Amino acid sequence: MSGSVAFDPYTPLNVLKPIAAGVWIVDGPEIQFNYLGLKFPFPTRMTLIRLPDGGLWIHSPTSLTDALAGQVLQAGPVQFLIAPNTLHYWWVPDWKTRFPDALVYAAPGLARSAKRPLPIDRVLGSAPPPPWAEIIGQVVVRGDMLTEIAFFHYPSRTLVLTDLIENFELKRTHSRTYRLLLRLTGAADPDGKAPIDM
Repeated sequence: MSGSVAFDPYTPLNVLKPIAAGVWIVDGPEIQFNYLGLKFPFPTRMTLIRLPDGGLWIHSPTSLTDALAGQVLQAGPVQFLIAPNTLHYWWVPDWKTRFPDALVYAAPGLARSAKRPLPIDRVLGSAPPPPWAEIIGQVVVRGDMLTEIAFFHYPSRTLVLTDLIENFELKRTHSRTYRLLLRLTGAADPDGKAPIDM
């Protein structure tokens, strides 16, 4: 399941897309995830939230390009980079290099399991830290295979997750085999949920 692109992308890629007041998503490139000796394709997406002081809270940063960095800076200064679980962290070091004043908050256990050096400033817990406690709630969801921090943006009523709920659109998936796997693991639209391997 490697090689060509497995999903129809949510174009345009690497562009801020507003979904609510002060909330954006960015669809990034497809990646390959190694699991049990196999490579599985996954699309990537990050979420940006503007905090009351105008700074940006960036959840699950995607691949960083110069054009994307410019768009982000137009939205506000980057204050926080969030690695919300033990899988969604790969591009955090690139963002930290580009925005050295941003603080990196990471899921518990990520410092141990990360496959590249991470500049973690703080470990996330169930109590949101003061910089965003007024507008973003959070809770730690612990699992055997994955621990994830779930976030909720109060003003827009937006739930921000990564792998806790997966909801792949089968019509955007090129491989029949992969469509079958998504159905079997419970990660298929419109009834996506936590996949059975999680």
